Amino acid sequence: MIADAFGIVYTGEEAARLKELTHSRSVAATPFGGRYRCIDFIISNMVNSGISNIGVIAQKNYHSLMDHLGSGKEWDLDRKRDGLFMLPPYVTRDNVGLYRGTVEALKSIGGYIRRSTQRYVLFSGSYTIFNRPFGHMIEQHINSGADITIMFNDNDILEEYDQYEDLRLVIGPDGRIVDLELNPYRSQNQNKSCNVVLMEKNLLEYLVEEASAHGLYDFTRDVLQRNVRKLKLFGYHYSGFVARLNSPQAYFKSNIALLKSDVRADLFDDAHPIYTKVKDEVPAKYGPTADVKNSIVASGCIVEGEVRDSLLFRGVYVAKGAKLSNCIVMQGSQIHENASLDCAILDKTVVVKRGRKLHGHEKFPIAIRKGSII
Repeated sequence: MIADAFGIVYTGEEAARLKELTHSRSVAATPFGGRYRCIDFIISNMVNSGISNIGVIAQKNYHSLMDHLGSGKEWDLDRKRDGLFMLPPYVTRDNVGLYRGTVEALKSIGGYIRRSTQRYVLFSGSYTIFNRPFGHMIEQHINSGADITIMFNDNDILEEYDQYEDLRLVIGPDGRIVDLELNPYRSQNQNKSCNVVLMEKNLLEYLVEEASAHGLYDFTRDVLQRNVRKLKLFGYHYSGFVARLNSPQAYFKSNIALLKSDVRADLFDDAHPIYTKVKDEVPAKYGPTADVKNSIVASGCIVEGEVRDSLLFRGVYVAKGAKLSNCIVMQGSQIHENASLDCAILDKTVVVKRGRKLHGHEKFPIAIRKGSII
C-alpha cells in the first residue's frame, strides 16, 4: 500500500526530561531496547504504511541523530524522489534558529511542506514508542470526514511515570473529540494522545500561518485546543503497547517491560518490522562463570558474571563476579570484577570499576552519563 501522505517528525522535545541520558543527544537519538534508537519506531511505522517522504525537524544536539539516520538507507528512504530529509534549524531574517514550540518549527520548514506533493500529513513527535502502521488511521480519517485525527491509547502501563505533555482526549459517542485536556491533575480520563496527528497538508499550512500571525507557537495548546470546537477532531484508538519516554523512570520501566514476552511480541511484530542502522557485530559470548536469566543481551557482549532482568546493548562487558539486576547497560560499557548494580541505567562507554556498588530503585533509577568512570 502506498499512502497519499508524507510524514513530519519533530525531534526538538525538551531533552532535560531524560536528564543524564540526553546530555549530549536528542530524545530521538536515545538508545532503546538493546539495539534501537527512539526515532526508529515512528519512522518504521511510517515506512510500513507506504510513506516514502519523511522530514525530520532537528533542534539541538542532533549530530548523533544525523549519524544514525544517515541517508535513510535502512528504511529504504535513500531515493531520488522523496525520501528522508533532515531539517535542522537555520538562521534567516524571519527565523532565529531556536524554536519556542512546534508551530515555529513547522513554519520554519514551510518550503519543505509546500514542495511535498502528498495530500495528507502525519505529524509526530519522537519520544513515543509503539508499533502500528498508519493505514487504518488514514482510512478512518477519510471515511469519517475528520479535519484532524489524533491517535490515542487507553491502557498505559506507565501511567504514574508520565510527567510532561500529557494530552487527554474527551471523546463523544460518535468518536468525535469534544475537549482536550493538557496536563490534567488526577484526570479520570484514560484516553492519552500518542503524539501523532493526521490532517490535510493545506489545513496544516493554514493553521500554522494563523497561529504564527497571532504570535502563538505551541501546536497542542495554540492549534489543537483552540480549534477543538471549530474543526472536526476525531480520535483513532490504538490498543497495543505504548511507551512515552518523557522521564528517566518512564525510560527505565519501558525498557524493562521488554522482558515480558507479550510486550516484545507486540512491539516487534514480524508483520511490520522495526528498522534501524545496521552494525555487524560478533555474537554474544558467555563465559563458564556466566549466569544470565530473563535478560536481553545484544550482539558483541561478553558476559562472565551474573545478569538478572536486564538489558545489555551491543559490546557490553560483564566481568567475573559482577552482579547486575534490573539494569539497562548501553553500548560499550564495562562492569568490572565484583561490581554490584541494581536499578541502574548506564549510558554508552561507562566503566564501573572493581567492587563498586550502585543500587537505585525502580521509581528512582540511577542514571550514569555517557563516558563516566565510576
